[in-house]
Amino acid sequence: MQLRPYQEKLIDLTKVSLGHGHTSPLLVLPTGGGKTVVFSAIAKRAIEKGNNVLILVHRRELIKQASQKLTDINIEHGIIASGFEGSDHPVQVASVQTLVRRLEKTSFNPVIIIIDEAHHAVAGSWSKTLDKWPDALKIGVTATPCRLDGRGLGEYFDDLVRGPDIGSLVKKGFLCPHKVFAAPNKLKLKDVKIRAGDFARDQLEEKLISADITGDAVEQYRKHSDGLPAIAFCVSVNHAISVRDKFNNSGYKAGLITGKMNNKDRDEVLDALASNKIQVLVSVDVISEGFDLPGVSTAILLRPTKSEGLYLQQVGRILRPKEGKVAIVLDHVGNTFEHGFVD
Repeated sequence: MQLRPYQEKLIDLTKVSLGHGHTSPLLVLPTGGGKTVVFSAIAKRAIEKGNNVLILVHRRELIKQASQKLTDINIEHGIIASGFEGSDHPVQVASVQTLVRRLEKTSFNPVIIIIDEAHHAVAGSWSKTLDKWPDALKIGVTATPCRLDGRGLGEYFDDLVRGPDIGSLVKKGFLCPHKVFAAPNKLKLKDVKIRAGDFARDQLEEKLISADITGDAVEQYRKHSDGLPAIAFCVSVNHAISVRDKFNNSGYKAGLITGKMNNKDRDEVLDALASNKIQVLVSVDVISEGFDLPGVSTAILLRPTKSEGLYLQQVGRILRPKEGKVAIVLDHVGNTFEHGFVD
């Protein structure tokens, strides 16, 4: 695996951070910039020096991504997750939800813990897991070093190691160029309550359905991205079902993916998008993180959010480069005005 120059530089900056006495640097690299490649290379160099490495993730899709990248560079590894047999390899990729239940039984002793999507690291299961090995070096990786609830990340990370930004990666061809179209915003959200830092979902669902922005979404998709692979981001299952049905009734093939679906059904709908059996994948809280299909070129934003991190994770899904691709953001809810352009 040939590292890109900026990836090699990020690893070098991490070495400098550790050399200056930091024990838990946080690496920041935009979505699509190759965070998994970077931490896989770090893991390889660590085990070559005889160190055990634990890679913590929080979604099944991220387990698959990390495992594939490790396999690509010939690193044998174990997976700690439901449905996988244990192993004694020096690199372990672990679902934090599974590992937290096995903490008392595990004999694995990592020298380095790599935390994927590290902005989650202050949550309960993460903190219990990290506290298990207080002497291990901790390396976090994220595209969005911020939390919606306002809690800082300094409790677990002591240095910020920044890679290039989105604009720089676009100029160098490592992320694709993009256009943003913002339709007139019909939503009136002043009376929607804010809970845990974001709009209250139940009230937001009601507003979105009653404002009927879905018709505009189909119209703008037809105008700017007709037939191209797209992801529509929704606030709830009911909202997502209405969006899926509207696209299907308008002559497109749309599928639904939610956090409550089983793994088999999730894989089937993702495969359908990858193989062009559906054009639009309507998502609720599933593929803002850990989603890697370079062919997807359109993000349809139908969920207003106060979270800059969530916004960047969503638009970042479509920036992975592919020959001739120009990514399209169709923003129907004012997120671009709230948080700024993609880059």
